[in-house]
Amino acid sequence: MKLYSFFRSGTSHRLRIALNLKGLTYEQVAVDLRREEHLGDAYRSINPQQLVPALNVDGMTMTQTPAIIEWLEERYPQPPLLPQDPLDRAHVRALAAIIGCDVHPVNNRRILETLKHRFGADQAAIDEWCGTWISSGFSAYEALLAAGVSDRGFSFGNAPTLADAYLIPQIESARRFKVDLAQWPRLLAIDASCGKLDAFQRAAPAAQPDAS
Repeated sequence: MKLYSFFRSGTSHRLRIALNLKGLTYEQVAVDLRREEHLGDAYRSINPQQLVPALNVDGMTMTQTPAIIEWLEERYPQPPLLPQDPLDRAHVRALAAIIGCDVHPVNNRRILETLKHRFGADQAAIDEWCGTWISSGFSAYEALLAAGVSDRGFSFGNAPTLADAYLIPQIESARRFKVDLAQWPRLLAIDASCGKLDAFQRAAPAAQPDAS
């Protein structure tokens, strides 16, 4: 497996977590977003959308983390990232979608670059923008946990799931944009629990070979 990624990319981070939880070995190829390597012809030939990550398996390249992680779950079902019960699976997918569909897309690099260069937003405005959508999503996520999902250290049950693979990179991003996380104690507890696991430690941005 060959993973094209950028150390600070939230989508790359969530895929690294999923790969690590599955116990899979992969080669990393850094795509430096700061130098706009993703916009060059070389990477366009790998992913026409020019986004990270992309995962090459046996000569076939997959894109979009929801699709890749679903493939991982089907191809490598153990350990599972989704519970067995269909209603529980829907719940875990919904938690992941809060991050993957509602929070991350409006806070990713190309959106922030557009805010800066086309609309003149400074860093304070960027932080406020990101904080608005992160706070909205985190409050909903916390409320769903408070409804009795789990008090055992993870988003669902007593082991990490798809939801945690999405949540932890967004918490990392929230810290980068100076969001006060104290208002979501359950999310902080999940972050602490996941942070003790090797799969999450090895996936962290600071642990990547292209981190700087």
